[in-house]
Amino acid sequence: MMRLSRHDWVPLVLRLVTGAGFVAHGVAKLERGPGVFAATLHGMQVPVPTVMAWLTILLEIAGGVALLAGAAIRLFAVPLSVVLLVAMVKVHWRFGFSSIKLVAFTTAGPQFGPPGYELTLFYLACLAALALGGPGSLSVDRALACRRRGPSLGVPSDHS
Repeated sequence: MMRLSRHDWVPLVLRLVTGAGFVAHGVAKLERGPGVFAATLHGMQVPVPTVMAWLTILLEIAGGVALLAGAAIRLFAVPLSVVLLVAMVKVHWRFGFSSIKLVAFTTAGPQFGPPGYELTLFYLACLAALALGGPGSLSVDRALACRRRGPSLGVPSDHS
């Protein structure tokens, strides 16, 4: 039986949080309607906004699922980072670093101002850590690599 160390769990936690975030953002755009997101992109002067809306939605969902599974992370890291950088420059930068801007607390609950780029940097850091450090031993990529090498070698850690 394989014994897991903390080094096996770190990339898994990063993958789960980051992947779930990308899937949630992609699904939210899809549920509101790609046309609504395309209109937003048009307002930001993004070229071919309808095509870019669909590409972004599909990339966020597929990339998020890939992160969750630990599959093809390096392949998805660059285009997901581009999406994040565009969002940071076009949307969040002018609101400063902090993404938590409590404006008021009413009977309806907390009211927040526009989000800054703090969360975008978090996602970029997670993607960089996963692309540089690998998906970890609890991943599809590692299982496929072990299958190609043969079961007698076991599951190597990212730190061997």
